[in-house]
Amino acid sequence: MSDPILFDLTNKVLTVTLNVPEKLNPVSDPMSFPAIERLREAAHDDAVGAIVLTGSGRAFCAGGDVGNMAGGPGDVMPDYFEGKVEHQRRRHEFPYLLHSMPKVTIAAVNGYAMGAGLGLATSCDLRLAADSAKFGTAFANVGFGGDFGTTWQLTRLLGEAKAKELFFLPDIIDAGEALRVGLVNRVLPGGDGFMDSVREVAEKIANGPLMSFRWMKENINQSSHVDFKTMLDREAVSHLRCGETDDHKEGVAAFLEKRPPTFRGR
Repeated sequence: MSDPILFDLTNKVLTVTLNVPEKLNPVSDPMSFPAIERLREAAHDDAVGAIVLTGSGRAFCAGGDVGNMAGGPGDVMPDYFEGKVEHQRRRHEFPYLLHSMPKVTIAAVNGYAMGAGLGLATSCDLRLAADSAKFGTAFANVGFGGDFGTTWQLTRLLGEAKAKELFFLPDIIDAGEALRVGLVNRVLPGGDGFMDSVREVAEKIANGPLMSFRWMKENINQSSHVDFKTMLDREAVSHLRCGETDDHKEGVAAFLEKRPPTFRGR
């Protein structure tokens, strides 16, 4: 039996592949907890400049395993309510790390992104979709309320009215519609070249000014929680902190010398 999740680090890009293609990569403990552990490590690993999350086969992640809602293969689900809640909170560290870790995270949505899979995709900083990708909340179809951050992320990405529509009327939307409403950043040709196109974007970020990206991400994440004056105060610190980095000095030198900058991530 193949590993339910795969990790590959090449040219500063950590690719995390959900790998249960025969079941459309449903979330499970053997998938979620190794991902959480590796993302915790990657957050502080100078060898990792960016993270790409994708799925094998024809799906990104189809959400929960509907055929085994009592617990997927390898899941250890407590038999009392409070234990189930704590178990779910532990699994929710997966989307939380994608959203909050000080590295840029990219969802390479190669196919179906449904339910919890949509939560994982929207928790990433960027979403690059194959033209064959499909998106949906799916929770209403099985009488669930929404998990893996979907209610928080969709409201902020799309607005309250559109988020409610996608939850209450759980239609599946295609990549073109996802781009139109702002659910994804770019739609790329699918097929064998899709991941090559994603890697081109990821490697550009991974080899860019990583300290700047860290502060950009943190400030944008905070901007929905604080007022404008607080954000200006934060920017005063973070902007000038980036001005102390080697990458800032390299960027200025490259501009003056009319050459592409070579950033070192510090």
